[in-house]
Amino acid sequence: MRSYGQYCGLARSLEVVGDRWNLLIVRQLLIAPARYRDLLDGLPGIATNLLADRLRDLEAADVIERRLTGEGSIVEYALTPWGAELRQPIDSLIRWSTPLMVRGPADDDSFRPGWLALAVPALLDTRVEVRPSATVGLEIGGPPLQLRATHSGFEVGPHDGRDLDATVRADPAYILGLAAGALPLGDALALGLVEIDGDESVVRTVFAA
Repeated sequence: MRSYGQYCGLARSLEVVGDRWNLLIVRQLLIAPARYRDLLDGLPGIATNLLADRLRDLEAADVIERRLTGEGSIVEYALTPWGAELRQPIDSLIRWSTPLMVRGPADDDSFRPGWLALAVPALLDTRVEVRPSATVGLEIGGPPLQLRATHSGFEVGPHDGRDLDATVRADPAYILGLAAGALPLGDALALGLVEIDGDESVVRTVFAA
């Protein structure tokens, strides 16, 4: 691991997580512990040998660890407690990226629905002061997701079959725009960018729209 040779917390942190792909690996493991092939799928564009190198470096730095699952026959990667503390700076970077994201994806950009599991709560947590207990479905193509709002925060994950107060149907970029407050819900509905089934007032409250 290369050193900047500076007695500075930021420099020391970048020596650990500043290499290309490192923070994206952490992103995947903040969503959930994952097996090697799951990491490959969630990191489109990374070469398998480079992923192996990055995992080895992060494990040596005590950011991630290997665990045995499936009666000890399957190896999965997970964040250590210290590695999990990267959630706050990653949430801050997600919020900082809002001006870059509202432009929408480039034609050749990859996207995985699971990435919303980090982005939407990070964007809503600092914007929404009134947090009702509600569950909103998110249909963005692919398996349906759910956004759970509680008094303690927000959580996005696969729909677990529970009753939904409403369902929002939109492209991922518009869901992110709503969560960031960059896309007013009224405008999105009027332009046909978003469709809502169920209680629209719940959607307005959850997204502070």
